[in-house]
Amino acid sequence: MIRLASFLLAALTSLPLMALEAGQPAPDFTLQASNGKTYSLADFKGKQAVVIAWFPKAFTKGCTIECKSLAENGHLIRDYDVTYFMASTDEVDTNKKFAEKHEADFPLLSDPDGAVAKAYDVRVPVANIARRTTFYIGKDGHILKVDDKIHPATSAEDIAKTLGELGIPKKG
Repeated sequence: MIRLASFLLAALTSLPLMALEAGQPAPDFTLQASNGKTYSLADFKGKQAVVIAWFPKAFTKGCTIECKSLAENGHLIRDYDVTYFMASTDEVDTNKKFAEKHEADFPLLSDPDGAVAKAYDVRVPVANIARRTTFYIGKDGHILKVDDKIHPATSAEDIAKTLGELGIPKKG
């Protein structure tokens, strides 16, 4: 019985029920961020590509490593014409403290009720946390790539490499 429960929990946390795919419109959102601002995906449509790196929980090991990677090597991402965020179901105050502790110079979006995480098919309903998944969204608002093979320690380098592969222009 314990094995079955473990298997079911693993299945719930690893496989989205209705996975979003490249080519589909990205779900719009309006979320508060660690920097005190509120961001909407619609604000970037027609202007700039967007990267959203969903993470499970602030102050946990893998999420800390990923946040540090983006903070220390974010210049690689900022070379491209893109706005990037980390996002979680943590409260705004938690993400603010997490961002401050790790000197994140980019916004961390908060989705405490999990509605946006659910729209992106990354919400684990049992725990209201997000699966570690990065979405690349084009200027047109459509998903360019969904990446769930995240290496937290090289997250910034990996995002920058993917932006180049996707043909996102560099700032000029």
